[in-house]
Amino acid sequence: MTDTPAIQRWAVRIEYDGTGLVGWQRQSSGVSVQGLLEEAASRLAGGTPVGSITAGRTDAGVHALAQVAHLDFPAGIKLTPHAVREGLSYHLKPHAVVVVDAAPVSLDWNARFSATWRAYRYRILNRRARPALVAGHVWHVKSPLDTERMNEAASLLLGLHDFTSFRAAACQAKSPIRTLDHLAVRREGDEILITARARSFLHHQVRNMVGTLKQVGCGYWAPERVAQALAARDRSAAGQTAPAEGLYLSGVGYEPDPFSPPATER
Repeated sequence: MTDTPAIQRWAVRIEYDGTGLVGWQRQSSGVSVQGLLEEAASRLAGGTPVGSITAGRTDAGVHALAQVAHLDFPAGIKLTPHAVREGLSYHLKPHAVVVVDAAPVSLDWNARFSATWRAYRYRILNRRARPALVAGHVWHVKSPLDTERMNEAASLLLGLHDFTSFRAAACQAKSPIRTLDHLAVRREGDEILITARARSFLHHQVRNMVGTLKQVGCGYWAPERVAQALAARDRSAAGQTAPAEGLYLSGVGYEPDPFSPPATER
């Protein structure tokens, strides 16, 4: 006779505006995405505490288009994808945090450890005039940026490297070795979009790469200096840390994807 599991695990995909939040992780003070989500889940569970694990711990001010987490609800509650998605989103009001998808997963599925890739997008508003509509959601850079030079520099960071020069001093990762699968720069009108993808990233790695590419785009650095900064394995050799407000966690990959094909009830 097998024991009945005490919990049921649900994967959720979340969109949020990081403005005014202390980041994903619950802190001793301030409002966190984790705290808001777990409080909403507890309400959905009739007051029972519900824990969460996330695919990526975004910093204060960082946004998410498609963050993924899993929640362990009590097994006795009848839940559907529709009920989880709508119920959590209702209890997350009035905060700018929304559950856009939900799916049941096995107890050995883990939002963090089952992920096969993570993708980020960074937005730079590249014009003289300050932002009005997108303030708090872009890095405003007044000096003209050369995306061709930035792409040339970005290509030098692709592949397996020691990214010590691009990790935060407080980074807790055991190894600075990472494989960067994608890093590209493109312009869309006054905006420059930088996209990055890897299985995992070091703390501040994307923001430090963006700050370094900005030096190239402004003409302060030659593209090949980025390779020199990488080889130095010294944080002071790379560029500044780009502001948090321009960064978005844009996707997390799984094989198979728990959200596709869609669950029978949405």
